[in-house]
Amino acid sequence: MKENKIIFTGPVGVGKTTAIAALSDDPPVKTDARASDMTLVRKGHTTVAMDYGVIRLDGDTKVHLYGTPGQERFNFMWEILSKGSMGLILLLDNTRANPLKDLTFFLDAFKDLLKTAPLVVGVTKMDVRSLPGIDVYQKYLAQHNFNVPVFEVDARQEEDVKQLVSAMLFSIDPGLEA
Repeated sequence: MKENKIIFTGPVGVGKTTAIAALSDDPPVKTDARASDMTLVRKGHTTVAMDYGVIRLDGDTKVHLYGTPGQERFNFMWEILSKGSMGLILLLDNTRANPLKDLTFFLDAFKDLLKTAPLVVGVTKMDVRSLPGIDVYQKYLAQHNFNVPVFEVDARQEEDVKQLVSAMLFSIDPGLEA
C-alpha cells in the first residue's frame, strides 16, 4: 500500500481540526487541551500536539492528514510533523486582524518543507469577512515567488476540504485525484 502524508497548518481557530474531521475516513485523533491563554478568546479547546486522520484513495493508496497546533509556542511540533510530508495545506482565517501577515508567518515557518513540497492555500470564514479576496492572496503569493492554488473554503464541508487535497495531489502528480 502506498502511504502519503499531508500537513494542515495555520493560526489558532482557522479550522484545521474541523477540516481533517470533515474528510477523514476514520474518526480523527485529536490532542486537544483546554485553552488557557489568549486562545481562550477564540475557542475553548486547542490542539497541543496534532490532529490525525486518513483518507483512502483506492485499495493501494492512503493519505495521512496531520494538523499542526496553531500556537507558535507549539512550533516544535511543526518540524516533527513536516518530516516525510508530500505537501502543505495552509489555512488562513479571513476574519483575523491581518491574514496576510499570518500568510507570511507560516510561509517562513515552513520554508524548509516548501523547498521540496507543494503548497495549497485555503481561506476560511470569507462568508463572515470577504476582504481580502482570493485575488489579493494570489497576488501576494506571486510577489513572494509562489504560484499556488488558493481557494475559499468552509472547513466543515467535506467537498471544500476535498478540493484542497485534490489540488495538492494534482500539483504533485497530475494523474492523481482524491
